[in-house]
Amino acid sequence: MSIDFQALNADAGFAAEVSGIDLSRAMDGDAFVPIRDGLDHYGVLVFRGQDLDEDSHIAFSRHFGDLETSIRRHRARNVGRDELSDISNVAPDGSIHALDSEHMSYNLGNQLWHADSSFKRIPALASLLYALEVPPRDGATEFADQRAAWDGLDAEIQTRIDGMVGQHSLAHSRAAMGYDAQKNFKVVEKAETPPVPQALVQQNPRTGRKALYAGAHVSHIQGLEKVESDSLLAELRQHATQPHLLYCHAWQPGDLVIWDDRATLHRGRPWDNRHRRVMRRTTIAGIGPTA
Repeated sequence: MSIDFQALNADAGFAAEVSGIDLSRAMDGDAFVPIRDGLDHYGVLVFRGQDLDEDSHIAFSRHFGDLETSIRRHRARNVGRDELSDISNVAPDGSIHALDSEHMSYNLGNQLWHADSSFKRIPALASLLYALEVPPRDGATEFADQRAAWDGLDAEIQTRIDGMVGQHSLAHSRAAMGYDAQKNFKVVEKAETPPVPQALVQQNPRTGRKALYAGAHVSHIQGLEKVESDSLLAELRQHATQPHLLYCHAWQPGDLVIWDDRATLHRGRPWDNRHRRVMRRTTIAGIGPTA
């Protein structure tokens, strides 16, 4: 097996397409090492033409660590395993969810720049999203390199924010797109997603690289007045999503994209909801709280 990494961003250090591997086949630890190291280096890895069922998707994901269970696992979904998130506009009966349905209203929050599961006490390490059906156009996913964003900050700002703590809330980010979590969340979902603190700057323990961690789930920065907190978050988010920091992925069926949630932000782009878009995602749990 010969694995090849081809950079996809003008910055050769961010996002790469990986070829020379079939992820549906069992993999030993030695074979996994280049993928693990590649994710540390590039932040986003793209694998084209993969044929993954639920079991093989989960089996490969486990090489990265323990898997989270989906917040939405208590609802009717298109996936059979609690470790999978149903990222689609298609209902279990095969119909397309209406744009004003609870399901689509909830998923609308995915169009904000965010890091998956930063609203959990132990935030995500990485996410693995697999495409089964995609619309004929639009519906891309954009990624922003938060390591390069950190590197591009003035030293004075770095010193100021390193050590700050943001309060993360799923209800907060969903409300920004018009979703009422208080009304629509099940009791168990509310119990699993209380607001949690996370460090505003993350560090990869393997590489030592730092990254901003100020996505849409952050409601405020602890210790700052609301006006100051809102202003600083807006400034950091604008800086963190500049065009030169981005990779935009145009999906094809069979694509698996892996991203480091400690090192990137991402957002889904809109598409014509008359077309089916069916994806499923595993999420790797992090190693512990960050604040």
